[in-house]
Amino acid sequence: MSFVKVAAVSVQANHPMPASTPLPAPPLPAAHESWALFLDVDGSLIDFADRPERVHVSKTLATLLGELHSALGGALALVSGRPIEDLTRLFGAPPWAMAGVHGLQLRHADGGRRDIELDHAEQQRLRRAAGGLAARVPHVMVEDKGIAVALHDRSDDPGMRALREAAEALLEELPDYELQLGHRVIEIKPAGMDKGQAVAELLARPPFHGRMPVYVGDDFTDEHGFATANLENGISIRVGTREPSLAQYTLSSPAAVQAWLARVLHALGATLDDQHPGGTRQRIRP
Repeated sequence: MSFVKVAAVSVQANHPMPASTPLPAPPLPAAHESWALFLDVDGSLIDFADRPERVHVSKTLATLLGELHSALGGALALVSGRPIEDLTRLFGAPPWAMAGVHGLQLRHADGGRRDIELDHAEQQRLRRAAGGLAARVPHVMVEDKGIAVALHDRSDDPGMRALREAAEALLEELPDYELQLGHRVIEIKPAGMDKGQAVAELLARPPFHGRMPVYVGDDFTDEHGFATANLENGISIRVGTREPSLAQYTLSSPAAVQAWLARVLHALGATLDDQHPGGTRQRIRP
């Protein structure tokens, strides 16, 4: 793929399912399976808001994720377009692994960080370019992520045609960058990293290594995560109805995702009880 093209198209070589193929609901963990959960945030765990800073993470969801993290032996990660610092704020400084800005930032389960950084001059160049685009194209809001910028389309054009054309032209000035399509947003970010690569990095280290990857996501950016999960004989779950997709299963909404995760937690508790019959281990509540 040329990095002048939109990053999301690079997964098409993995033969996405045709749009007419209905997807089933995802399964629950079987007794012989060791899962590793990789969860997108906006549009998957929580609903979108009119501005990124206005989303809300309920105490119920934070508690559910904390209990899943414990039940999975730490093999739970958030994989988001948001910076890790934003995820930390939203979820109350949890100990989970996190991939931020589509994998440009990575915090491992042991707390170690891997960051792809820009020097100050590069950051300033990126901000000037994004600000100039927003000044030329109506209804565009710029979100500064430090290492990347997100251009949110607030127009009534569902195809974001004006924004896409302007962003593609802007790459002529930024040869080391690529565009990443999302829900009503286009991001300009350093080329060569995506959510799928971040998942692969996490899978190479404990506590994820040797487990079945289960990836949940809703957007174009998550297709890379689906591709990695599929290549590792894992489970890929699309949230919503966007097609085509590499996902094998589907859930209708963030509310449905949360309900399914509660059932996953219950199944994990039952599996552990089966493995330790008559023991005194405390049952984790769904």
